[in-house]
Amino acid sequence: MKQPIIVVDQLVKHYPGVQAVNGISFEVHEGEIFGLLGPNGAGKTTTLEIIETLREKTAGSVRVCGYDVDRDVNEIKQRIGVQLQAAGYYPSLTLIELLRLFSGLYNVTIDPMEMLRRVGLEDKGKAKYKELSGGQKQRFSICTTLINRPQVVFLDEPTTGLDPQARRNLWELIREIRQQGTTVVITTHYMDEAENLCDRVAIVEKGRIIALDTPDRLIDQLVASGFERPREVKKANLEDVFLSLTGHSWRDQ
Repeated sequence: MKQPIIVVDQLVKHYPGVQAVNGISFEVHEGEIFGLLGPNGAGKTTTLEIIETLREKTAGSVRVCGYDVDRDVNEIKQRIGVQLQAAGYYPSLTLIELLRLFSGLYNVTIDPMEMLRRVGLEDKGKAKYKELSGGQKQRFSICTTLINRPQVVFLDEPTTGLDPQARRNLWELIREIRQQGTTVVITTHYMDEAENLCDRVAIVEKGRIIALDTPDRLIDQLVASGFERPREVKKANLEDVFLSLTGHSWRDQ
C-alpha cells in the first residue's frame, strides 16, 4: 500500500456556538483520487480549508506531504494546488497572461501553451478569461492548480453547472492528472461522479466521518443490508443516451 500523503487525526474546529468539525480522522494515499462527500454544512469545506492551510484548526493534527499545518505552512503551500473560484482571476487578462502571472507568484518557469494543451485550451491562449464559457473556465481553473507541479491538488466541486459532455471530459482530465503522479482530493455533490472517479470516499455528516471506504465496498455493504432500488436498474441511463447522440469531444462549452 502506498504511503499516506495527507494524515488527519482527531481534527476539531469550533466556531462560536457551532462545532463544524468534530474529531475527524482519515488518510489520503499517494496517487489516489480521494473524495470528501457530504451535504452542505456537514464540515467538509472547513476540513479542506484547514488541510490547505487556509483556516486554523481548534484541535487535532494535520500533516500534508510530511509537513505540519501549524508549523510548516510555506512548505505545504509549495507542494499543493488549490482550485480557485472565478473571483480569483483578472477577467480582462488573457489565459497566457494569467498563467505567466501565477507562475511568477510561484517563482517557477512554465510553458503556458503546454499547460493549456493539457486541458484542451491551446486555441484559447489569447482569449480573455471573461470570454470563456463555463466549462472552459473550469478547465482553466484546474490548469492553474498544476502550475507549481504539486504533489496534491484540491478540486472543489469542479463540474458543478457543466453539461454531461463537459463533465465526462473533465473526469478524464482528472484521471490524467492522477496518472501523471499527482494525488487528487475532490469534493462533489454528484454521487455518480464520486463513484466513477474516486478510489476511496469519506462521507461527512454533522462534523463526523460516518463512512470511509471504496465506492464499491460501500455500495456492496448497502446491498447486503437488504436495500433495493424502487425500480429496475437498466444497463444505461439517460446521460449515456445524451453522450451517445452528441459525442464526447471538447467543444466551446
